[in-house]
Amino acid sequence: MADQHLIATDPDLTPLWQAVHDRLSAGKNPADIATVTVPTLSPNAVAALRSWLDTPTQRRRGRTVVPHTPNGHKVPLRPLLAALDLHVEQLQPLVERAIGRTVVNRRKDRLESAQLRQELWDHAATQLPHLPMLLAHLRAAGLDNDAAPQTRRLVDALSTLTRALPHRRPRTLAKLAHDHAGDPHYFDLATLPGQRLVSAVAELAGRPEPTRPDHVRALLAEYGIIADRLSATILLHQVHPLGDGPIDQRLREATAPVALTLLDLTLSPPRLAPVPLTVVENPSVLEEALARASTLPLACTSGQLRAVDHALLQLAVDQGVPLRYAGDLDTAGLQIAATVHRLYGAELVAMDPTIVHATRTTPSAVSIGALPPAHGSTELGQALHTGGRIVYQEHDAVLDRLLATPEASIPAPKTPDAGARTAHLGPENRCPPERTQD
Repeated sequence: MADQHLIATDPDLTPLWQAVHDRLSAGKNPADIATVTVPTLSPNAVAALRSWLDTPTQRRRGRTVVPHTPNGHKVPLRPLLAALDLHVEQLQPLVERAIGRTVVNRRKDRLESAQLRQELWDHAATQLPHLPMLLAHLRAAGLDNDAAPQTRRLVDALSTLTRALPHRRPRTLAKLAHDHAGDPHYFDLATLPGQRLVSAVAELAGRPEPTRPDHVRALLAEYGIIADRLSATILLHQVHPLGDGPIDQRLREATAPVALTLLDLTLSPPRLAPVPLTVVENPSVLEEALARASTLPLACTSGQLRAVDHALLQLAVDQGVPLRYAGDLDTAGLQIAATVHRLYGAELVAMDPTIVHATRTTPSAVSIGALPPAHGSTELGQALHTGGRIVYQEHDAVLDRLLATPEASIPAPKTPDAGARTAHLGPENRCPPERTQD
């Protein structure tokens, strides 16, 4: 009989050992496998198998125990092991050596995975009986073995945290994440656990889940959860307040841009004069305004739309302050500008074809790339594609346009519906693109 090592390493026999490997991986016991069907066997392999297994009588009569079927050649495994002088216990090591992979019992793994999932969902049902919608959402999202520990951690943290709501004494999101999950960043709102927490609080409140970042934080605040009220700021410069609160006083006495937090805008919001407020994307515009001694009322979002930015924009709308918005003429800038215009009715300035044409002689070095679908076919989009370059706010032509004092800067009379220009928009229509939320 041929050497067993040569048999394991014979490439002609590899398809046979692969078929046996598949049967073992499907959960079959080696002793229970009577035959294997091999889809593709070379003539050399068929000849070798028949020489080992067929009797002289079978050969004379043209019969064989390795017949060809529509699905491939059928090989009797037990006679083959006997011919090779192998015990059934030696089959798996031989196959693993021939294929170069350990046999993994997938059927056993599937049964264990199903049991693990059932145990986890049973545990979740006992921990989150007060959040049936969230529990259903977690189950619908599915689960694999690697994610089971993380899902159990999330279930346990949400269970202990939400059972204690609402907090009479407000607590920070980081403190709650530390106490209930062992990590102060675990429930950061940009993470999946943070999003699940928002879903849980919305379910407790019996409301649709909010999407705008300032609405998310307002919901959490109602239940005593303070989410990063101090970590983000919006810059205001030459903004004229009419109130007598502490933030009004800071703005009134300021000789340089003032950074306001979400706490400032929600705890003691200023009362703004009803004159146009120009909101820009980049702090460099405020630096230029300082250098030019511009008296134009300005605010700067620092290139994002976070909760603090939405809070100021909504405050301006509610107080009848006309809004102007300007951003870079690139994909992100156009998306943010469209959101500010849609949600708050802001007039877009220095974001039109004429400003693109004005920068043609001294363009930036950065290619424009793909534009948002809503802008690709517009006159502005065509101008940008023709120019082929991003137009940044730092360009002199843009700064000159932005910092020119508009005629409408004289105090405008308040109109009854000034604070309700976007009240007709439902939450689903008031949500900015996810990429602009913090």
